[in-house]
Amino acid sequence: MRIGVPTEIKSAEKRVALTPAGVHQLVEHGHEVRVQAGAGLGSHLADEDYAAAGARIVATAAEAWGESGMVVKVKEPLPEEHAHLREDLILFTYLHLAAAEDLTRAVLAAGTTAIAYETVQPDAGGLPLLAPMSEIAGRLSVQEGAHHLLAAQGGRGVLLPGVPGVDRAKVTIVGAGVAGASAARAAVGMGAQVEIFDISLPRLRYLDEVFDGRLQTKASSPLDIAESVARADLVVGSVLIPGHRAPKLVTDEMVAAAKPGSVFVDIAIDQGGCFAGSRPTTYAEPTFERHGALFYCVANMPGGAPVTATKALTNATTPYILRIADGGWREALRADRALARGLNAHGGTLTNAAVAEAFGLDSVQPEAVLAG
Repeated sequence: MRIGVPTEIKSAEKRVALTPAGVHQLVEHGHEVRVQAGAGLGSHLADEDYAAAGARIVATAAEAWGESGMVVKVKEPLPEEHAHLREDLILFTYLHLAAAEDLTRAVLAAGTTAIAYETVQPDAGGLPLLAPMSEIAGRLSVQEGAHHLLAAQGGRGVLLPGVPGVDRAKVTIVGAGVAGASAARAAVGMGAQVEIFDISLPRLRYLDEVFDGRLQTKASSPLDIAESVARADLVVGSVLIPGHRAPKLVTDEMVAAAKPGSVFVDIAIDQGGCFAGSRPTTYAEPTFERHGALFYCVANMPGGAPVTATKALTNATTPYILRIADGGWREALRADRALARGLNAHGGTLTNAAVAEAFGLDSVQPEAVLAG
């Protein structure tokens, strides 16, 4: 199979879909990999590195997209990339369609076979292609939150770990999945006082044991979240329902009652955000003020650590890319139920019920497409 790796064009996005090591594995299996010139520079990966691994370097995005049977990316196609979508193309990337109606309709109009990293899910649960980016985003949420709490950044002027004789900052984390647990690890490690919420009591028991009482676990309820947000200096939102828009668990009323200058970091912004006032921001302009609080809603947070993130993403995605390239997408998805759950659209039809529900569209089960 011919596989294309275009340069990412989202604002401040410096990740690339494959490292030279990933390219080498694909070439060893007999596939041709076309990498757009300069695609890896943001991750300090030179064209020469890719060429040495067996890639063909192409000059333009049109060559990476138009001459490939499968395109692998990091972020969802932006409007200027929609023209590259076509019926005989397999697109394998983070899509987040439930939060992107224009992209959803573009994928359907083109008839593209769209497989989303974030909905690949084994029977036992977990999101193996989302987890490494969630780990990075979780850690970054506290790092960025601590930075923006400084008065020079418009924050409250609180030092997250405090100093002897002075209170440490209070951190509220809503959602205890991979991103939330990673945020908790960073916040506890920096010495903050941490409360973490989730609807799963088994998950909270697990975190209580892992952290050995160094944080406070709490069952999620609107009243308890509101009380915690009112006390917090930093609030991290990390709620995820695979494939669905994120629920708005932190209301405008909660934000209005928060401390002036407190910081709200919404990791769930790719799925629409879990704070009522959230809207996507970029690394160029990462924050905005709301009810006296500072909102940080960068929609590609792991892109701020591209060297780490590109390697972590390639480690996770390459085995799945190989399955699709080696056996064709139908056979690969028939053989792997986790990968089949990643199918979001094919031939102008949605195969993800959550996306269809978000926009009032029809969908079919992936199995119906695979049977065909």
